[in-house]
Amino acid sequence: MVKAPYKVVAGTVKGSYYIVKGAYELTAGTTKVVYKIGGFTFKVAKAPIDWAFVHDDIETIDDLPPKDAIRKGRVKNAPYTVKGKKYYPMSVEQARSYEETGTASWYGYETLRHNKECMTANGEVFDPNQMTAAHKYLPLPTHVKVTNLENKRSIIVRVNDRGPFPSDRNPSSGDRIIDLSAGAAKKLGFYKKGLARVKVETIALREEG
Repeated sequence: MVKAPYKVVAGTVKGSYYIVKGAYELTAGTTKVVYKIGGFTFKVAKAPIDWAFVHDDIETIDDLPPKDAIRKGRVKNAPYTVKGKKYYPMSVEQARSYEETGTASWYGYETLRHNKECMTANGEVFDPNQMTAAHKYLPLPTHVKVTNLENKRSIIVRVNDRGPFPSDRNPSSGDRIIDLSAGAAKKLGFYKKGLARVKVETIALREEG
């Protein structure tokens, strides 16, 4: 059993970004949305349910087979199991004041190399060129600001997947705090290096319209 090791910091004020109400959510009647936050454009599409997951080691979500959980809309902050370990994501309220400093990596190499069609843990199309990320504990989706502490570059990404998890070849990889898409890693300037020291913090979206 693995629980989110984060505490809510009372009074923490995050940067606010205005967005059209409902613009960033895939509802029952939509399969694609396009929106902008802080100068970054996000293109989100619902994946066909028969596509493979980027992380195929997710065994259950909310005690259901992962794709059943996606069909039922029971993914956002539902507990999930990977290689026998159960992870408990943060509540939406806890996530509002989340910030953490640690190591970031990027993922999806096989998808990028072979142009494979894969889905994220919440059923979205995984596009390695989009500004997206995987996180073990944040609700899906959540938007975060990621700053490369080595070159001070910052971007905003949509967290729509789970990870990074320990691998059999490198168990310490599970200690990384976020897995970015290849496109996000390029924007932050660590694509070739593979790893970077980063600060991750949630941003507040204020809906209008």
